[in-house]
Amino acid sequence: MPGYRTAEGNGEALQPMQHITLSRHIATIVVLLLAVEGPAVGSEAPPAWAYPVNPPGLKPAPDDGTPRHVPDSDAAFTLTQIRDLHFAPDWHPEDHPRMPDIVARGGTPEVLACGSCHRADGSGGPENANIAGLPAVYIAQQMADFKSGARTTSVPERAPPQLMITTAKAINDQEVEAAAAYFSTLQPRAAIRVVEAESVPKTKVTGWHLAVAADDETEPLGQRIVEVPEKLEYFELRDGRARFVAYVPPGSVERGQALVASGRGKIVACGICHGPDLKGLEPIPGIAGRSPSYIVRQLYDFKTGARAGAWSALMAPVVEELSVDDMISVAAYAASLSP
Repeated sequence: MPGYRTAEGNGEALQPMQHITLSRHIATIVVLLLAVEGPAVGSEAPPAWAYPVNPPGLKPAPDDGTPRHVPDSDAAFTLTQIRDLHFAPDWHPEDHPRMPDIVARGGTPEVLACGSCHRADGSGGPENANIAGLPAVYIAQQMADFKSGARTTSVPERAPPQLMITTAKAINDQEVEAAAAYFSTLQPRAAIRVVEAESVPKTKVTGWHLAVAADDETEPLGQRIVEVPEKLEYFELRDGRARFVAYVPPGSVERGQALVASGRGKIVACGICHGPDLKGLEPIPGIAGRSPSYIVRQLYDFKTGARAGAWSALMAPVVEELSVDDMISVAAYAASLSP
């Protein structure tokens, strides 16, 4: 193909020392943010490629009862099991510690199994989030923000954030603590191949994310990110080892690196909060090697106020100056890094 160049709890779980560290960190960041000046960028509509919405009438193939398999696993599950949101298919139990019940099976009917959407190893996908290795206090705060209504979405038609909101409103503190502790101990893995390209495979929307529609048909990429599973079948089977390719505009990785490193007079350098390698400074999460589609959604949601949780004030003056093109560059660069 031509033109390719490889390139949530309630916050009360914070301990006293964590409060002190966080307060000092926030104070330093606020001072730096206030030093940034520049004209605000006009609002832009939510980019459809970052917020895929299933087409009307989309239905999964019926379950014929045949056990499914994925590479390097002896496990077998039917489509009914895999699609059960109160069940986390565990294809590779050697990849993680024993899942707590809330991760493996969920709780009440409204409380889904965390590992169903986010996978047993926390790897998630472009439609939701990779939460492996995120600080436990950060995960707990996000659940609190979903529960209070502070964290929503710029595109309410999307099911994944609505499922999070429903679960957060029904889950109890002990379940949040158990899930947050579990996912925080997991090691995120490199799963995204970032490719700079002028043309990309034509895509379709399925399962609230993009997928290749036809291998032999291409279209111009333009100013967007097209993130798709390398093997759609394995990703739909909720295999935590599924891999992805993210097609990004030519030059976007280098431009993103410059924005992240210096801010280019528009924003504070991202490493001040997220660490020089973007792997996080607890309780601030790492963003290296994570889904660029997800990163763009979060930047956009911060900018519109759809994400307005306890720590969102740190992001507000940053995203105010970012255009969608800027968000593409930042996300492309962050996704290209090792998590």
